[in-house]
Amino acid sequence: MNKVRKFVWFPTPYHSILLWLVWQILHDFSRGHMVLGAMFAIVIPWIVAPLSEKEAVAKKPIKAVIYTFRLLIDIVASNYDVAKRVLQSNRSLKPAFIAVPLDIKEPVPLAIFTSSVSLTPGTVSVELSEDRKWLYVHVLHLEDEQQLINLIKDRYEAPLKEIFGC
Repeated sequence: MNKVRKFVWFPTPYHSILLWLVWQILHDFSRGHMVLGAMFAIVIPWIVAPLSEKEAVAKKPIKAVIYTFRLLIDIVASNYDVAKRVLQSNRSLKPAFIAVPLDIKEPVPLAIFTSSVSLTPGTVSVELSEDRKWLYVHVLHLEDEQQLINLIKDRYEAPLKEIFGC
């Protein structure tokens, strides 16, 4: 059973606005270029929209804002921790690779999750398994593997599952 797409003037309004603005920046602000840019900003998304997959949308945008602030706080705290560890003797560091089991499968939340892990200093997302069940992470200093896995899942994966409803 095929789902019929209804006609929409602006299938991707933000892309249309961005396309029009970029057109204006690249050309002079004459009336002709404004109209031509507007035509492109309407027509190009019409042509491209059927080709694109439906992307995950944040179902809880307030929680997404909270997640962003929590991530920023974690980045600052991790920077302090990494600086402290690097200034100490390298003998005290215990670098390691860990495998984090994944519950998220959708591309957008998964990309945000892996980026969040990499953005916090001291951890780097190294590889995603082909079946998307494991994220391999390099850790600058590892005390307790299971505790770190639980922290990553609770701090980043669980909120993203809630934000995107996956």
